[in-house]
Amino acid sequence: MRRAVTSDSVLPAPPARGGGAGSAPHQDPARPKPDPAAAQRLRHARYAPWPYARLDVAAERAAGHRPHPIRQFVLKTRSRCNLACTYCYVYEMADQGWRGQPPAMTAATAARAAERIAEHAAAHALPRVDLVLHGGEPLLTAPAALAGPVGAVRAAVARTAPRTRVTATVQTNGTLLTRGRLAALAAAGIRVGVSLDGGLPAHNTRRVDHAGRPGFGAAARGLRLLARHPDSYAGVLCVVDLGQDPVETYESLLAFAPPSVGLLLPLANWSAPPPGHHPGLAPYADWLLAVFERWWHDGVRRTRIRLFEEIIALLLGLPAATETLGLAPAATAVIETDGSIEQADSLKSAYEGAAATGMSLDTHSFDELLDHPGLAARQLGRDALAAGCRACELVEVCGGGHYPHRYRAGEGFRQPSVYCADLQVLIRHIATAVHSAAQPPAAAVHRTGQVPATAARRTAPTVAERAAQAAQSTTRRAARAAAAHPPAVAS
Repeated sequence: MRRAVTSDSVLPAPPARGGGAGSAPHQDPARPKPDPAAAQRLRHARYAPWPYARLDVAAERAAGHRPHPIRQFVLKTRSRCNLACTYCYVYEMADQGWRGQPPAMTAATAARAAERIAEHAAAHALPRVDLVLHGGEPLLTAPAALAGPVGAVRAAVARTAPRTRVTATVQTNGTLLTRGRLAALAAAGIRVGVSLDGGLPAHNTRRVDHAGRPGFGAAARGLRLLARHPDSYAGVLCVVDLGQDPVETYESLLAFAPPSVGLLLPLANWSAPPPGHHPGLAPYADWLLAVFERWWHDGVRRTRIRLFEEIIALLLGLPAATETLGLAPAATAVIETDGSIEQADSLKSAYEGAAATGMSLDTHSFDELLDHPGLAARQLGRDALAAGCRACELVEVCGGGHYPHRYRAGEGFRQPSVYCADLQVLIRHIATAVHSAAQPPAAAVHRTGQVPATAARRTAPTVAERAAQAAQSTTRRAARAAAAHPPAVAS
């Protein structure tokens, strides 16, 4: 994936300050010390006027937009990684904040995070909070210490919010998975998700270590080990690569028996478009629809594909657990290794400091984060979208697309997704498939007045049949979208 726009390509270089090479700048004792939070607010307003210069959070609250509590907490237990993937949004895109982070989260920081999470859960009577151990590469931590942050949160929640259940996963590149680490994670009730770009070495040429050596072999060994522990296996995340055959990519991943596959669009925006982006074309929809057709018409359910299931749920008017589609409010907070509180990591693809809030565990609660303009904007639903998105018939499904994909330098996050054309083609095609699956076979019904039992038995194991059963009473939105436009055909 192309490197996103950097701060140097938008802002001029700062002027040199007094003193020769190597000398310290002159300090005026009478001048107030610089306020990092104020500088951060100025940066946000300059790069992203919407929401940072144009959204009045107090006015939104007065108008009735209530904040939604945080339900997912991403703990950055490690800020460094053993791989150097060429498209990584943490290390290879606009934000380089990782360089100033401690390599690992200390036990004291984890304990403070636990207190803040428990405080938030109690204040909002949350039935459940979800923890994600993240990095960097979280499995750089020794097996004996892996579960420490999760144990701290569970203990704090048990004291403060005993009715709140705590779930936990770890997201890893898989290269460091061992029997010892899996045993430690399983004992703590921590499930494992793995990032991989396909099930063959050719799919993973961008996933290399710091010496340029491929990471696939070690990741494949780790995944085969994980597949023997299905209770610990959360699934696989895969970034779409137009250079790879979509069906081959999908079927090669099935060799690792993932319970779910997350197909991710590359992090890109209007100032740094994705590879293959051209007006009037929808190459990412074509790629995804090739996988959808294979998955949808498979005779058995071999895995869940989250993107497709989320679109189907939204078409049927059901809730979907995603921030990449739909209008549900964002509910994720990130805690960095130094205890700073940030927004979703994916924002780091936009500009330097795009995820920063100026808040930390020592000085701020998660309730205070809810009024940060960046998070408040992501909880406004339709009101946060561009005018064209608000008027679109697909808005309740698309939701304007993933928030980072809407970014344009100097304007902010109130544009349609850079993947707008792809999302429209993808959603309309899936809407047609769901609508068709909900209809009984016309010829058989005409002859007998009922759906033949043999047909029902033949299709019962398929994805399409399960969608049809869910769709019987709620296909109106799918039918409208399908009727307005003919189905797309994957190329």
